[in-house]
Amino acid sequence: MKKKLLSVITVGVLFTLVGCKGNGSTESSNSGTSGSEKAKSTEKVDITSVGSTALQPLVEKVAEIYMTDNPNYTITVQGGGSGTGLTQVSTGAVDIGNSDVYAEEKDGIDASKIEDHKVAVVGVAPVVNKEVGVKNLTSEQLKDIFTGKVTNWKEVGGKDQKIELINRVSGSGTRATFEKWGIGGAEAAKGQEQDSSGTVRKIVSETPGAISYLAFSYIDDSIIGLSIDNVEPKDKNVLDNSWKIWAYEHMYTKKDASSDVTAFLDYMKSDDVQKNVVNELGYIAISDMKVERELNGTIK
Repeated sequence: MKKKLLSVITVGVLFTLVGCKGNGSTESSNSGTSGSEKAKSTEKVDITSVGSTALQPLVEKVAEIYMTDNPNYTITVQGGGSGTGLTQVSTGAVDIGNSDVYAEEKDGIDASKIEDHKVAVVGVAPVVNKEVGVKNLTSEQLKDIFTGKVTNWKEVGGKDQKIELINRVSGSGTRATFEKWGIGGAEAAKGQEQDSSGTVRKIVSETPGAISYLAFSYIDDSIIGLSIDNVEPKDKNVLDNSWKIWAYEHMYTKKDASSDVTAFLDYMKSDDVQKNVVNELGYIAISDMKVERELNGTIK
């Protein structure tokens, strides 16, 4: 509506100038400016954003809003995991690589050649099938389950039922976050592996004895997000690091990314998105955090 009003005002001013001055060059100048603005607003822009499935719902939603406001943009958002996102943006195969981990944490990635844009924080929690009979574990019990020392739920107060481990694939940022901050840097024992957070949720909800881990944004009534040491997997506990399994959500670009790409990322970090969309979808705005965690894990 504003654009239409602006056009009417511009035309009115143009006719006034022509009528008063009879200056043909003024008409030409204004006409040229209008044409330039029109060309800029209608120029097609294609952006591809690939990587973290934990971050994918947020990027998809913001892209949808952005494309509505900017019809000349086509933003394609795909999963594949953080490792895929970092690799593809590093090689120039995509415009944006979405990741739950810092590029410096991934082997084979030259972090100096790409630009980090932190857009949110996400909590990650162990999740279980609703029938296992457990809602809280100690940190030690959680580690023992995922390293294969504990194999039956009755050993940690649950049903007499075999524990079924569901892991994310190697290269998953969610897996890296969980292993680093959830089980003390240990490597999870072998189990079924899945490359999508959505698939993990479905399998855990349908498989007796299943346990895995998901970003808070994927936890719903079909599964249970476990408390650890009696601390619930809630945003409020991430804010002050009471809940320690969390990560920054990164959107990486090439150092020389186009202004069209950086404009979209600026919108991702805008107050409009951070104060509304981020929280609505189960993520945490970086500005809400009461602590800051450095690459080496130091909390400030």
